[in-house]
Amino acid sequence: MSLWTILPISLPVFTITGIWVVYAMSLYNQHVCPVHNWLYNESCEEQLPLQRGPVLCCTLDNIPLISKCGTLPPESCFFSLICSTGSFMVMLIALLRYAHVIEKHQNCILNTAGLSTAWICAAGLIMVGNFQVDFAKVLHYVGAGVAFPSSMLFVCLQSALTYRLAKTQEEYRIGHLRVGMALLGLIALVLSGVFFCQESFALQHASAIFEWIYCMLIMLFYGTFAFEFGGMSGDTLMVLSRGGGGGGGVNSFSTSGHKTEVSSGSNHHQPESLSML
Repeated sequence: MSLWTILPISLPVFTITGIWVVYAMSLYNQHVCPVHNWLYNESCEEQLPLQRGPVLCCTLDNIPLISKCGTLPPESCFFSLICSTGSFMVMLIALLRYAHVIEKHQNCILNTAGLSTAWICAAGLIMVGNFQVDFAKVLHYVGAGVAFPSSMLFVCLQSALTYRLAKTQEEYRIGHLRVGMALLGLIALVLSGVFFCQESFALQHASAIFEWIYCMLIMLFYGTFAFEFGGMSGDTLMVLSRGGGGGGGVNSFSTSGHKTEVSSGSNHHQPESLSML
């Protein structure tokens, strides 16, 4: 078992734990209403942070969307840190996955597209985390509009790539798992987007819940790369150092080197045979 396995596992552990900590902080500071709250009002006499008592008056500004939880300090600082660190880990995992596919198999359009969509998603996630929705709404929504579709496209491409490269029964099981997670993620993303545009308070609250489900599914999807990363070695990094070109990894280079050695050896023995004549 390679130590590289820790990387894809650490991404969902770090991000899922992190966003729930941000939610807990936001809930403690009364910046959002609890997830189990389904009652909202057009307006309240007092803002939520100023209210006291067991029953809180909530408006649409207090719906516990993930980005809403990370809007105000101090939780906004942790939210930016989680998004920035998560973006870096997404880029790194996608890059190593790209190189590992080239090393073990060969490069293809699915592999290159998967790397591209992951890096685009990481760029959008950085914008989401560092431009809070209440203070830079346009940039925040641009980042969200980039991150959500590209992350969905990434899991679809990786699911297809898993089936294309699968040879053993265990690899097909991983493919089944990823397809199931991709389908659930697609359903959650569509429902979250559709409900977000509705005027109903209940549907907008449901949108927030589906957003949480979608984000956790995507992070858990990255965790499934631990299966491939278990067979990763230093040769994967050599593929990256060569620019990711070619297929078959180090074996192709060692084969060509062997052929060169054999040919030079035959040329070396040819003059000796002539001198004996």
